[in-house]
Amino acid sequence: MNKLPEFPWDRLEPYKERAQAHPDGIVDLSVGTPVDPVPAVVQNALVQAANSPGYPFTHGTRALREAAAGWLRRRHGVAVEQQDVLPLIGSKEFVAWLPTYLGARRVVFPELAYPTYDVGARLAGAVATASDSTLALGPEQVDLLWVNSPGNPTGRVLPTEHLRKIVSWARERGTVVASDECYIELGWEEEPISILHPDVCGGSHEGLLAVHSLSKRSNLAGYRAGFVTGDPVLVKRLLETRKHAGMMMPAPVQAAVTAALEDDAHADAQRKLYAARRAQLRPALEQAGWSIDHSTAGLYFWASNGQNAWDQVSKLSEIGILAAPGDFYGSAGERHIRIAVTATDERISAAVRRLQ
Repeated sequence: MNKLPEFPWDRLEPYKERAQAHPDGIVDLSVGTPVDPVPAVVQNALVQAANSPGYPFTHGTRALREAAAGWLRRRHGVAVEQQDVLPLIGSKEFVAWLPTYLGARRVVFPELAYPTYDVGARLAGAVATASDSTLALGPEQVDLLWVNSPGNPTGRVLPTEHLRKIVSWARERGTVVASDECYIELGWEEEPISILHPDVCGGSHEGLLAVHSLSKRSNLAGYRAGFVTGDPVLVKRLLETRKHAGMMMPAPVQAAVTAALEDDAHADAQRKLYAARRAQLRPALEQAGWSIDHSTAGLYFWASNGQNAWDQVSKLSEIGILAAPGDFYGSAGERHIRIAVTATDERISAAVRRLQ
């Protein structure tokens, strides 16, 4: 196994302490953790399933799988069979272990990316390559290629034609494409599309996996709830491996996820909250000297005032605001910071006042 990097957020502690010293307290915009309540329909489903003394199924209940398939069809124009849905104990564990499940020897991910793509490659003892260009990869076999749209940290949406080219390239080489679509319901200026949409994949899911999370859509980060779907052969292989490893979503959480995926009203309401917070925070950042790049979807502003990322983090910490330095996500982010909009209305308003 390749040596794992230092956990990046540990390096933020001195800046967090400085921000916490602000007389009105910290405005923590460094991590995209939900702060709004878990929807009542989800809480009720969890409570009603609380008496679950037996082992849950790794494959999940049929009701959960049908709810996931129904959500994909209804909201994203994607058709999958219910048996091709596999519950996850949050999407992060799957991102970290997918290269190991696949026996991957070379893993490619975006130049600016969620750090766990790299960690997963290292856990598998694979070669990790950060690249936005398939042309630059050379002739060596790529076993797993990650795409992320809308992207973390940039909020960039990959166009349909670009995704189509990636699918074609991968199929010519026998490469598995895993698409991290955790922010897919949060398109603002652009509308994201799934790798499993027929306009992208031509109606075949061969060699493709789409990873989804309930953390952002339904405020279920604390429940650890997600799912993967796509190529039936790959999903079946993953299911068998996860059975052996005991990777089972708890039964009450399965019931909660089912309720969440069947209900669109709470997701629409949450989306409106994020839209309002974005509309309030963006002009304040721009007036304070930050430009916003990409950020057409998702829960973050990819911002820069031209300085080194850590200098920007330091500057904001002096007024009690904590942001994440862009180099957490790759060396290409050394002059950007990532600013989350997942703070309460009161804290977002506080940030706006401090930026003026």
